[in-house]
Formats: sequence, C-alpha cells, structure tokens
Amino acid sequence: MSVRIFITGGTFDKEYNEITGQLYFNDSHLQDLLEMGRSKVPVEIRTLMMVDSLEMTDQDRELIAHQCNHCDEDKIVITHGTDTMNITAQLLAQKVKNKTIILTGAMIPIKFGSSDGLFNLGSALAFAQTLSAGVYVAMNGRYFNWDNVRKNKQTGMFEELK
Repeated sequence: MSVRIFITGGTFDKEYNEITGQLYFNDSHLQDLLEMGRSKVPVEIRTLMMVDSLEMTDQDRELIAHQCNHCDEDKIVITHGTDTMNITAQLLAQKVKNKTIILTGAMIPIKFGSSDGLFNLGSALAFAQTLSAGVYVAMNGRYFNWDNVRKNKQTGMFEELK
C-alpha cells in the first residue's frame, strides 16, 4: 500500500523573493524532491494548504486530522512548518488512531539548495514504513514520539523533552 503524503506548507516549500527579501509560497517542491532522492516508495500526494505553521489555525489542524482519518492509507507523512509541529502532532495523537503519522519539515527552504528537507523527507518515509501506529516527528535523522519533542530555537535542532 502507498504512503499518503499531506503537504501543509512550512519552510519546506518556501521560496525567496530576491527583490523584497520575503519568503513566500508558490507551489510544493515535493514531487521534485522524491525524484531527486530517487524514491521508489509508492506515494499518494495531496496538498491541504500552504501556510507558515505560525499562521496555522485550529481549523487547519482539524482539516489535517480529518484527512488523516479519511484517507485509505495507514502510513502518512505530513510536511509541516517546524515552529508548531508539536501542536499539530498533539491534536493528531488525540484524534487519529491506528495509523502511523510522521510530521517532518525543514529549517532551510528547499529552494536554497542546502536544505535539510530532502534528508528529513527521506527519513520520514522510512520511519512511516517501519514504526508502529502512532504520531511522530522526524527531523535531523531521528524520530521522536509526539509528546516527547521540542524545537530548540538556539541550536535549530529537534530534541527530546525528557
């Protein structure tokens, strides 16, 4: 069975406007990343939204949970902004059962060329295929249980709480 990938935005898919210096969303780069990584994992991709996670609403999170509950696949990867990934993970843990859900993102936009996004996506796909049902965050080559992770804003790395 395929792995379902839901795109929600975040730094993963941001682009840089050279004139204004602003980061913005145009379109997802996910398909390009899968090709660049030479992934042979069967996937079904759906864009749910393209938002910065700091601007994600409770309604947005409810939509993500609804889509997870109603998709046929039981292995799900969600690309998500890193700032509020743990909030979405908490809601998913409460509302979605019997599925393996991996949230992942990037600290540097893919378009910058030196992004961690390709590695994080590959890790998330591998974890989705191997971990038992539950909600996890995959960043920096590691996976974390949804209730034992935080983004360390000083180091730019994800780490366990305990």
